[in-house]
Amino acid sequence: MPYARPVSKARSDIKLPEPRVSKPLIFFLKTLGRLYLFLFYGIARIVLRGEKELIDAFKRALAGESRFLIAFRHPNGGEPQLLSWFFLFRLRSLARRFGVKLKGQTHAVFVYGYEVVRWGGWIARFIMPFLGAMPIHHSKIDRQGMNRIYNAIINGPYPVAIAPEGQVSYTTEFVPRLEQGTFRIGFSAADRMDGRGNKIPVEVLPIAIHFRFGSWGKLALERLIKKIEKYCSMERKEENPILSRRFELCREHIIGINERRYQIPSDSSLPFEKRLDAIINAALESAERILGVKTEGELFTRIYSLKQICWDRIILPGVQTLDNMSLLERGAADLLAGEAWHAGRHLELVDLTWYFRSSIPKNDDPLHNKVEYAQNLWDFASRTIGGAYSNRISILPRRVIIQAAPPINLSERLPEYRKDKRTAIEKAMADLEKSYMECIKKVNQTE
Repeated sequence: MPYARPVSKARSDIKLPEPRVSKPLIFFLKTLGRLYLFLFYGIARIVLRGEKELIDAFKRALAGESRFLIAFRHPNGGEPQLLSWFFLFRLRSLARRFGVKLKGQTHAVFVYGYEVVRWGGWIARFIMPFLGAMPIHHSKIDRQGMNRIYNAIINGPYPVAIAPEGQVSYTTEFVPRLEQGTFRIGFSAADRMDGRGNKIPVEVLPIAIHFRFGSWGKLALERLIKKIEKYCSMERKEENPILSRRFELCREHIIGINERRYQIPSDSSLPFEKRLDAIINAALESAERILGVKTEGELFTRIYSLKQICWDRIILPGVQTLDNMSLLERGAADLLAGEAWHAGRHLELVDLTWYFRSSIPKNDDPLHNKVEYAQNLWDFASRTIGGAYSNRISILPRRVIIQAAPPINLSERLPEYRKDKRTAIEKAMADLEKSYMECIKKVNQTE
């Protein structure tokens, strides 16, 4: 995992087989998949809500009456694995309880960034292509990847699953940001189908993922907070400080370390979010200086562009072997790879920090809010000293709630899309965000 420890050597490119669905692999996952979810993600129980929306969407698609995209929230990192297992091995039996018989394989093919197989190791490189998962580049033209996605939507047989947040968003209680890619792809596919005389509707089904914790979660939360305090050398100057105060003291210490690191004048009177913005800008500029580039555009365009440069210097695109390089060329490539890894440390900090804007939870807030904040606070500390997603600590075990919402029919909106693409996409995105917020409200109300 080249993002988990320092890199000093450039590597040849990673070759992936063409995505396809392997029945032997599905049989293998049926045997070990549930154990994997428990051991690696601590998933003790999975609950589905909004059953009708999800089951009906699969029923229509499997019967050839629709095509649909699954727009799933991505707050934690294990959502594709969780949803893949759930669709393959639980959805059919749940549908039967509602008197619905689903024809064909209840499966979805996921879209993921190429960087996943770069940092995910050989297991990801082996499993993902044989589950039909399709890689795509975030920040450069990838016609082959886009053609795969369009073909999967238009010709099926499985729905296509995309995370509209674009990456892990670190929060379940609000929607920090959404990218337009899901609806750009969905509208374009619907337009192509309609233009060919195919009147089958294209839909987008919103799915939110939530986590809940039992009594063990309280003990694990306390252990995690003590770990953060230990890393911050927080001596108890107050008698039994309340939880929110402990969070505040650690957060202040971590942000102060970053301000000194980037030589930013510290001013505790400024809002926390403003101090975060100064750190984000300084970290991005530091990465650019190391890489010798200057990026433009909005924040996430710059982040994706810089990450792409880092990965392309560590894992050389199109280079199948390094044996043909001269010693001088190889040494230069190794130096660039090492610099890219160090630049990546600044980008990993930015990746988490932009999302770390939620308020410190109060003592009477739900346990899952406190757990989520503690996990992100640890991540803030970890990435301050060069950590990455691999160093994230998740409190386990946990119960997972999958909340589905009514689908958004893109084919019905084609007249508006053809008249004004930008407005149609913006309206669809607003509807998606509204659906996610309704999901959050429903899950919290039923607790």
